[in-house]
Amino acid sequence: MTIHYRIDVEDVHAHLFRVTLRVPRPASSQRLSLPVWIPGSYLVREFARHLSDLRAEQGSQPVPLRQLDKATWVAECAGRGELSVSALVYAFDTSVRCAFLDASRGFFNGTGLCLRVEGREAEPHRLQIGTLPRGWQVATAMPAVKADAAGRGVYEAADYDELVDHPFELGAFWRGRFGAHGVPHEFVVAGALPDFDGERLLADARRICEAQIAFWHGARKPKVAFDRYVFLLNTSEDGHGGLEHRASTALLSARRNLPQLGRAETSDGYADLLGLISHEYFHTWNVKRLRPAEFARYDYTQENYTELLWFFEGFTSYYDDLFLRRCGLIDTPRYLRLLSRTLTGVAGTPGREVQSVAEASFDAWVKYYRTDENTPNATISYYAKGSLVALALDLSLRRDGSSLDEVMRTLWSSSGGGPISEADIATALQRCGGRSYAKELAEWVHGRAELPLKGLLYSAGIEWQAQAPSPGSAARAARGRKCADRREGHACAARRCGGSGGHRRRR
Repeated sequence: MTIHYRIDVEDVHAHLFRVTLRVPRPASSQRLSLPVWIPGSYLVREFARHLSDLRAEQGSQPVPLRQLDKATWVAECAGRGELSVSALVYAFDTSVRCAFLDASRGFFNGTGLCLRVEGREAEPHRLQIGTLPRGWQVATAMPAVKADAAGRGVYEAADYDELVDHPFELGAFWRGRFGAHGVPHEFVVAGALPDFDGERLLADARRICEAQIAFWHGARKPKVAFDRYVFLLNTSEDGHGGLEHRASTALLSARRNLPQLGRAETSDGYADLLGLISHEYFHTWNVKRLRPAEFARYDYTQENYTELLWFFEGFTSYYDDLFLRRCGLIDTPRYLRLLSRTLTGVAGTPGREVQSVAEASFDAWVKYYRTDENTPNATISYYAKGSLVALALDLSLRRDGSSLDEVMRTLWSSSGGGPISEADIATALQRCGGRSYAKELAEWVHGRAELPLKGLLYSAGIEWQAQAPSPGSAARAARGRKCADRREGHACAARRCGGSGGHRRRR
């Protein structure tokens, strides 16, 4: 049997979608619930607050709906006839985590629109795009059962987890395509100005994708974990963020950061956008497939705790700019400036002496997305300090004749691209480095002491110079890529020097 959803644009001016769910052969007391969070963004967001006009029927007969809690209902069905449930969903959140609708554009994640039919999550789920304004297109990575050239039609996911892991972009957007190691990729851009250089964006994104596929699978006929990939980029006057999915990513960037026709230089804003693309694409492996053991099966009704966000977000933050350097999209001086900004941010955050990155990971649900005036004093970013833990481990591994690259690939092969624990990370480090890294993990991940980066960088040919911080620069630099972070300013400088020690060149 198959669960069916139909999404209609009800009223663009009131920002309302109409969602209709059809359940064949429902239970006599069929439970329905809406997720309270979206994987990849660790905050209870209470999506059910946007539902209204919730109605159910079998045939032409109304079915009583009894609400059990903030996001769960029971439909008291008469017999096994198909249950139909409809609701209006208010959609006016421009972030990548929720849903949005106005006269020019629509966007949604299934976690905010699609009620979960409890007990039936493992069955196939189909989603039909219904009424749309004239001229609108549809973009998603969800496989189509039947769709026209504009993408309007019916899509199918293997189960509920897959259904809500494919965001949809709706509207009159720009789209372009490229291949990376034989895998089709599509790029959708909403809100771009007429001078937007789409061909340059495609060429640069392709370099990132090819490099990361080769990183994980090798350069010769790699067997990639997905058949197709879609970038969904919304541009606005201001904003910055991204959210990873199994075969796509939703991105938000200021439109001034897009490359412009006739301008060959790489602006700081465009470098930020490329770093965001690199970050979210790397997540296709590191958190969507390699993932915390606690996320082997999501619980959509409550917080899902893990101490490993320092690895899945922090290490991804380490590799995002590093891949830009490896691809030749930024040069070494710019890479060192980006690195020094992160060093400055962490060094200028008093909370690094209060909270470890493991604790920051666990507390993400109540602290990371709920900043206040005391946040810098009491917390540390698992993005920023996690990326420095990755740097420290990479430099240490290279002194031992290995690299963090080898550790990541070892984790991928040993887990089969599945859930892992901190013990698995420790085992991979020991296997690749030829010794135990338990002391480093205890001090750098679970402790609050300063990372020994000055000496490690010097051994790799990088001289550390301290400078007086500018007001607010540390707080800006310490934020993660998924926040509205313009990455302005830095207060310490890293530069190449003669160095000492037997470091190996990054591959």
